[in-house]
Amino acid sequence: MGSVTALCNNAPRMLRSNQEVILGVSIIIKTLNEEKRIAATIESALAGLPGGIGEVIIADSGSRDRTVEIASGYPVIVVQIAPPAQASCGIGPQLGFQYSSFDHICLLDGDMILDPQFLSDALRFLADNPDAAGVTGHVEEMQTSNLEYARRVQRNAPENRIGDIDRMNGGGLYRRSAIEKTGYISDRNLHGYEEFDLGVRLRSLGWKLHRLDRRFVSHFGHTSNSYRLLVRRWNSMYLFGTGELLRASIGKPYFGRLIAELPELKLWAAVYGWWVASIAILLLAPGIVSGIAAVIALAAVIVLLISIKKGGLAMGLYTVVAWCFHAAAVPAGFFRRRLPPDAWIESRSVGTAQ
Repeated sequence: MGSVTALCNNAPRMLRSNQEVILGVSIIIKTLNEEKRIAATIESALAGLPGGIGEVIIADSGSRDRTVEIASGYPVIVVQIAPPAQASCGIGPQLGFQYSSFDHICLLDGDMILDPQFLSDALRFLADNPDAAGVTGHVEEMQTSNLEYARRVQRNAPENRIGDIDRMNGGGLYRRSAIEKTGYISDRNLHGYEEFDLGVRLRSLGWKLHRLDRRFVSHFGHTSNSYRLLVRRWNSMYLFGTGELLRASIGKPYFGRLIAELPELKLWAAVYGWWVASIAILLLAPGIVSGIAAVIALAAVIVLLISIKKGGLAMGLYTVVAWCFHAAAVPAGFFRRRLPPDAWIESRSVGTAQ
């Protein structure tokens, strides 16, 4: 570990309380029970700091495993949420941001390995493109056994393309000055879609986001049963993100853009139409048996059509079930209570860089 420690020993640091920033990169690693890979993630982050100038901040959302213990053995800043703050996808980046010092911010998850040359290339891109608020690269997925992963990578979504993009899913390098103009880096109320929220806020102010045709990180995602993962994402409120995002954007100048740029909203609306049609069939059918049979037949046709499109029954069935989970989560997220997104996040410092 000695060679890793040496990378940051001479890097200048300062507290955010003095309202100054200095040239370099603050790498924020978001964690929640990441003991399996956090050591490798931290080592890749320390090795990836250009010239060793910067800091690595572990922003922990309340891990109950050895994540914090392992991280504390490295020359990094370790901070953790404290009551009444509660874990969410949006709270980690903002937690790390409020402790950061440098004029560029790199976001990583605790199960990612940073490409050693990415930050150098990204800094050059931002220097050459002053209208760019952020730059990222490819997220190389290292796990391929999960149906949810397979469903996502089949999509030709704008955020997966090269060039100008609407969000930086998976993280990347941001310009602090652009972030500060939006008021905050990440909305603590969001359990999903926090990257899109940041992207639409930045773009509404005239900034651009860009994806380079090179690797940013290697990502070791979930390998658990896909249906269990859906249930877990419901229980963790991850699926509530769409509704929470809609609630957060009401009355904002970018609300129309957000609606236009989320094609999944049309999909969830179609799911609601399917549910309404099923209820109507049950109410109007001459008998309960015939009504249930018609509803089952309609569902079977939908699964069959999606299976043909997706290339298999397993993927088709999972896709339809996932749609139902997501659609049901929209109102659940929309009506959740919100806290000020730019308020200081209740937290404690577990350790500081050596």
